[in-house]
Amino acid sequence: MNPITSLGELIKQAISKFMSATGVDKNVVEELIRGIQRALLVSDVNVELVMKLSEKIRNRTLTEKVPPGISKKDQIIKIVYEELISLIGEKPYKITIDKSKQYVIMVVGIQGHGKTTTVAKLANYLKKLGYSVGVVCADTFRTGAYEQLRQLLDGKDIPVYGLPEERDAITIATKGVECLSKQKCNVIIIDTAGRHKDQQSLMQEMKMLEENIKPNEIMLVLDGTIGQQAGAHAEAFHKATPIGSIIITKMDTSAKGGGALSAVAATGAQIKFIGTGEKLEDIEVFNPQGFIGRLLGIGDIKGLLERVKIAELEFNKERLKSFTSGKFTLEDFIKQFKEMKKLGPLKKIISKLPLPGLPNIPDEEFEKVETQIEKWSAILLSMTPEERKNPHIIDSSRIRRIARGSGVTEKDVKHLLQQYNLLKRMIKSIKRSPLKLPKRMFSAELGE
Repeated sequence: MNPITSLGELIKQAISKFMSATGVDKNVVEELIRGIQRALLVSDVNVELVMKLSEKIRNRTLTEKVPPGISKKDQIIKIVYEELISLIGEKPYKITIDKSKQYVIMVVGIQGHGKTTTVAKLANYLKKLGYSVGVVCADTFRTGAYEQLRQLLDGKDIPVYGLPEERDAITIATKGVECLSKQKCNVIIIDTAGRHKDQQSLMQEMKMLEENIKPNEIMLVLDGTIGQQAGAHAEAFHKATPIGSIIITKMDTSAKGGGALSAVAATGAQIKFIGTGEKLEDIEVFNPQGFIGRLLGIGDIKGLLERVKIAELEFNKERLKSFTSGKFTLEDFIKQFKEMKKLGPLKKIISKLPLPGLPNIPDEEFEKVETQIEKWSAILLSMTPEERKNPHIIDSSRIRRIARGSGVTEKDVKHLLQQYNLLKRMIKSIKRSPLKLPKRMFSAELGE
């Protein structure tokens, strides 16, 4: 059973029931939490982790203020999303291997967990990204490991090095790295013998391999079907050699996938990839946001998060009223841009606002404004309270004084006043007729 079907369906049921409720009160929230608990426990997530997560969701839903412009339900879905991500690791992996340097990955794992197949999948994946990849079979424990790798990578233009008659894994690995280096492979993946955390001789061999080869990264392969046990295995392997990352396999069949993900995340190790099937192409970079988004069954979870972010802008009722009436002050003007800038690029944030015509503003205009915001703040500090409140009183002599006080040019001060007046005119035009909205919000002269 697919974990995104089993775990996902149960969570979707809880979400669907919550969304269909006529209102949101403590009882409705508790029912949602119980549904999420059931889903996680069925998927073998640790009971203690489930209880902690439940308490976080409960506390946040009861105490966090709902930003204007969104529903309480949207806010609660956002909270559930964020807390589920925190359970399995928040940051998606980004491949940053330098193609100009050699990078050696030593892959370790338990026998029967799909390690050799995963090595082939990883090699094929990196090859498609443009890396020159080579594979070394240093598994002297399992008969046929070398042939399996050769067959899996047949026709993929990925060299596989092996010495089937050699019984010393260190010798094979050392010669393999040397040979593949001469073939200009910038990524070399070493497959090692599968071992159990209690097999001391094999764990010692793994440690000696690490000491002799000095790989850039040690990658541990774990089977998603083992659930909570994944954490104990990750810890045991990490004690023998420093594990740099994890690949969890069989995420297409396991009902315990959530347990494996959360158990590994609890060790602090980063999950970099997940195996999603038997084919060579069935491997993907692990993205917690994408995984949880699929579990929740919300296709546009990013859209929801952006709506909440925009709603969380510091628009109190008075400032909102002043902005929509075009009566905002210079201080309001600058503060609002600073708040929006915290959420990301201004182009992206402003394009989400319900103002027709704004998405057509050239990107360079937004970039110019972003570079000006700190300068505008300095200018504002050099103004008197009366000038901030009534900028129309600022004449040429005041501009000279403000420029000297803020360490900018007179032209910078004039540009700020121009942008402020332009925005006021634009908002007034929206009030009169949205069809007459100027196509550009910012002056093309900003950066001149």
